[in-house]
Amino acid sequence: MDRIRLVGGNELNGEIVISGAKNAALPLMIASLLTDEPLVLTNVPRLADVKQLERILENHGVDIAVHGRRRGEAEGVGQRMTFHAADIVDTTAPYDLVSKMRASFWVIGPLLAREHNARVSLPGGCAIGTRPVDLFLYGLKELGAEIDIDEGYVVARAPKGGLTGAHITFPKVSVGATHTVMMAATLARGVTVLENVAMEPEITNVAEALNAMGARISGLGTRTLTIEGVDRLHGATVEVIPDRIETGTFAMATAMTGGDVLLRGAQPTHLEAALEVLGQSGVEITQEQDGLRIRRNGNGILPVDIETNPFPGFPTDLQAQFMALMTKANGTSHIRETIFENRYMHVAELSRFGADISVDGQVATVTGKPTLKGAQVMATDLRASVSLVIAGLAAQGETVVNRIYHLDRGFERLEEKLSRCGAEIERLAG
Repeated sequence: MDRIRLVGGNELNGEIVISGAKNAALPLMIASLLTDEPLVLTNVPRLADVKQLERILENHGVDIAVHGRRRGEAEGVGQRMTFHAADIVDTTAPYDLVSKMRASFWVIGPLLAREHNARVSLPGGCAIGTRPVDLFLYGLKELGAEIDIDEGYVVARAPKGGLTGAHITFPKVSVGATHTVMMAATLARGVTVLENVAMEPEITNVAEALNAMGARISGLGTRTLTIEGVDRLHGATVEVIPDRIETGTFAMATAMTGGDVLLRGAQPTHLEAALEVLGQSGVEITQEQDGLRIRRNGNGILPVDIETNPFPGFPTDLQAQFMALMTKANGTSHIRETIFENRYMHVAELSRFGADISVDGQVATVTGKPTLKGAQVMATDLRASVSLVIAGLAAQGETVVNRIYHLDRGFERLEEKLSRCGAEIERLAG
């Protein structure tokens, strides 16, 4: 199993091209199931999760093509891919595929809308909490679906004539449920109103893509979406937005090590809460024409208290990275995790660097130290794994991060991007 070896102490200086957002690319790929015409996606990141979802879609009968670079295209641009679900040959998403990635469960919405039936395994994914699918099923039932659980599979059927629009209020904000029910409602008869939906930029990226395919969705970027059902959707060409979590991760890595890095393609409006927190910690953030510039001179890192919340709040997917940053702060900070009940598994691994972190329920207290020391550590989930890289970049001596398959799920060419900016980092095979 591959590992990452790094030696800390180098400032980061240079430029990092921000990849396409994994959390937008995956639902956009799934949206291809809604039409029998080709859906072309550009700026698709090269990630293990993307490859896994390709296998799942191919199992349903989707033809997938990856296109080469075009003349004049900038280096670092993501893949251009075509997804063509001309004929859905299988409406079952089996356990051996779905269990490896939670987002693959979302195929249930398009399959139910277009084929009027679906049999999808209950999902797997990172071990950061139970993350039940009850909100998904609640929304689909409100659209008229009949749903049973049979030996670990969700079996869903639409009534004769298909799904029907409804007024649905989610009792809790859920990104996955918003994606799934929104996609299903595009082909439902009548009007669907979804209240208390997620507002993440990735939701808007998908909604805009659906509209480009002929859907009628209004209220984008708000807590209420109105969807007028249509008979069919057509093909379109859609660009995946830049990854705000990767942006925040590299911004925190720069803050941790010092230096000056341009994050090319970063969209600051997608990350305002996290950028505000970074500014409070003493980091200089400048918006430029082609991205965000992150600088930290010789001054120390200031402690800041945060609480994770749904967008536009501080993202839970940056909590572990921010905790790593606070281990070097000049004082004590507090982190309250409100989204997932088991997302502090990285605490034990960060402590191996000598970090001073204690956890009481949902709150982690981090007392910064002037020096961290390199260590052998193990990744526990996708975002936690990169927090260990951030700590290792600033630690004295050598750090080895084990089980980095988590990193490959969500970060494209991480070692290459960091090494180009001066980090001493390499991948060790096996």
